[in-house]
Amino acid sequence: MKAKEIRELSVEELEVKLTDLKKDLFNLRLQNATNQLENPTRIAEVKRDIARVNTILREHQLTEKA
Repeated sequence: MKAKEIRELSVEELEVKLTDLKKDLFNLRLQNATNQLENPTRIAEVKRDIARVNTILREHQLTEKA
């Protein structure tokens, strides 16, 4: 996902997206451990998406305080 797409989501949608991404990451790591992972670069992509969502959630928190 692009940061622009993520910024358009509400806080509730971001939290749901974050839990979905964490589940995906867990499943990818499980597949990697059992040598069933077809695309190993997907792990890095999901990690980056998690970081993007966390960053934008933090931006929302800071704007609420200000």
